[in-house]
Amino acid sequence: MAKLQVAIDLLTTDEALALAGKVAPYVDIIELGTPLIKNMGVSVITAMKSAHPDKIVFADLKTADAGELEADIAFKAGADLVTVLGVAGNATIVGAVKAAKAHGKGVVVDTIGAPDRVARAKEVAALGVEFVELHAGLDEQWTPGYSIQVLIDEAATAETPVSIAGGVNLQNVQAVIKAGAKVAVAGAAIYAAQDPAAAAKALREAIDAVN
Repeated sequence: MAKLQVAIDLLTTDEALALAGKVAPYVDIIELGTPLIKNMGVSVITAMKSAHPDKIVFADLKTADAGELEADIAFKAGADLVTVLGVAGNATIVGAVKAAKAHGKGVVVDTIGAPDRVARAKEVAALGVEFVELHAGLDEQWTPGYSIQVLIDEAATAETPVSIAGGVNLQNVQAVIKAGAKVAVAGAAIYAAQDPAAAAKALREAIDAVN
């Protein structure tokens, strides 16, 4: 069954907990965005896991170096998954995976900035990661001509477990799942909605309809 991940790109622990409280019934994975963790520190990870122990808490560290050390910090704080950049060296990914195994947790490789997301996804799949995130970041999404279709097309050819992040919304989430993504990552479609709970519920129902 495909999972729904909410990307919380807010900036304070209180805001993040308030949003998570509204959408938790409909999501499987609660992602703490990179700016949120940088602003609040790893205490936001602990706070979120304490509030939602039954959810997968995803710390979007976007680690580029010191993979084992940074992953260990996040896992000790309560994270279930952490991200390492796909453009980082394999040794950084391997280090994070080592920490994950020690804690019984997992690593996701984030392909943001990778010149060839699919090729890198196939390379890192052998390093023991949980899945690879095909990710177009906010800056890329705001570039004229951007379309999530590029990620959907990539997922269909990746031949490895992937998630898609980069403008997932109610209009395209079923195409995301049909392309083979095991996780659909929705950010603004949920946190910027007038009713985040209703938005998350609609995404959940759309995903379940094609699972």
